[in-house]
Amino acid sequence: MPQRIVQVDAFTDRPFAGNPAAVCVLPGPVDPAWMQAVAAEMNLSETAFLVPEEGGFHLRWFTPTVEVDLCGHATLASAHVLWEDGHLAPGASAQFRTRSGLLIATREGDRITLDFPATPVERDAEPGPIAEALGVPVVAAGMTRFDVLAEVESEAVVRSMKPNFGLLEAIPARGLIVTARADSPGFDFVSRFFAPSVGVREDPVTGSAHCALAPYWLGKLGRAEMVAYQASSRGGVVRVRIEGDRVKLGGQAVTVLRGELVGEASEVEIPS
Repeated sequence: MPQRIVQVDAFTDRPFAGNPAAVCVLPGPVDPAWMQAVAAEMNLSETAFLVPEEGGFHLRWFTPTVEVDLCGHATLASAHVLWEDGHLAPGASAQFRTRSGLLIATREGDRITLDFPATPVERDAEPGPIAEALGVPVVAAGMTRFDVLAEVESEAVVRSMKPNFGLLEAIPARGLIVTARADSPGFDFVSRFFAPSVGVREDPVTGSAHCALAPYWLGKLGRAEMVAYQASSRGGVVRVRIEGDRVKLGGQAVTVLRGELVGEASEVEIPS
């Protein structure tokens, strides 16, 4: 039987904005090479694969080139599909077992909230190479579990920067989060996220980056609950709330495409 696949725009309330993710709810485990091939075919920043198991779902995320340990927007998209397609009752929570432990999604009205681990800055990073790669001055820089986080002077700098992707790719991290205090009304901070080393030049809206951004801006603004804007060309809104060593990420999602992958996973020949 062909495998159903759904494309969802996450962290937005309208189609063709936010961050697109593909979602496959599988009947059982499949070859990871097949999942990677599907993610490469979809050519989105993330494709999510879910397998039902007792008490929830096993969830994995793939960029077009690698499997990753944590992804926010594709988790939001996965939860959206589970409720929209009837895999979960309307009032049930979505529980995902992942490389980053148990992740839980709940729904209230049209907003989904993700319960994720905080990934704060763990140590300082040398700002010189980061500033050179970004082409702008860097106020502060640090390393999180996954990424480099760099603060720049203003929202205008975040929005207008044109990084050198060759230099970015050489930075030893999953990606580079660039952030500044927001000037736009209604937002506390803004960001962009670049990850060419894992096949994503610029990610439109990055939930996992906000697991670092939320504690960073808590330390600067003193607020545990904030509204963030990721200033990519598509743009997206992420509501964040710090609760101990967890970050609650809130957003909306919209289904934009439904289709089928022809043939079963076991029938697809994966190139060596």
